[in-house]
Amino acid sequence: MSVMFLPLRLIPVSVQCVVLSSVLQLFFQDNIELEDTLDSLEGKVFRIFIKDTGAVLFIGFKAGSVWVHPSSEQRPDVKIESTTTGFARLSFAKEDPDALVMQKVLKLSGDSESMLLFQKLLHQLDLDWEVELRHAFGDFFGRKVAKAAYGLVEAEKKMRDSSNQLIDQVLKAMDTPSEERLQLWQAGVESVSRKSAKLERKLDKLERLLSQVKA
Repeated sequence: MSVMFLPLRLIPVSVQCVVLSSVLQLFFQDNIELEDTLDSLEGKVFRIFIKDTGAVLFIGFKAGSVWVHPSSEQRPDVKIESTTTGFARLSFAKEDPDALVMQKVLKLSGDSESMLLFQKLLHQLDLDWEVELRHAFGDFFGRKVAKAAYGLVEAEKKMRDSSNQLIDQVLKAMDTPSEERLQLWQAGVESVSRKSAKLERKLDKLERLLSQVKA
């Protein structure tokens, strides 16, 4: 839910706020079924921090509308942190926000109730950013932004895949057991444990019988 996609260091935060505010306002105007969600967010302020660019934006909800500013006198109810690519994954790749939080790609902190409202909004916000940006600012701008965002997401995916492959190669070189071998090993350990427990019970029983015979 952000315009975290271009080389943002080259774009003033105030301009980012205008772009984001325009898109969100048009979207909510065209989707009146989200009025209840907007009402539930009345008076809430969310602080967006883009870690790799240092940009900070504030998103607020007032009188059934949304505003986006580079600063806010009101203390934010929720703080949202991620990288440029993380927000691109959320906004353009439409990855599940809960999964991104679990992966620590997206970090939320603040008032618990407000965080739940924000997550609910993300789930309901079926927003095609490329379409909305073209609608608000023209085909050229929308296409360029979308292309940059998809490029970021794809580049990070390739990097993750390469890292995973490298880790697998190192583990194999170290003769580290694969997941399948670990499962078989665990099953073997559990089987031995069960047999050991069974043997211990038999030994206890035998000891008791011997004690009775000696008595």
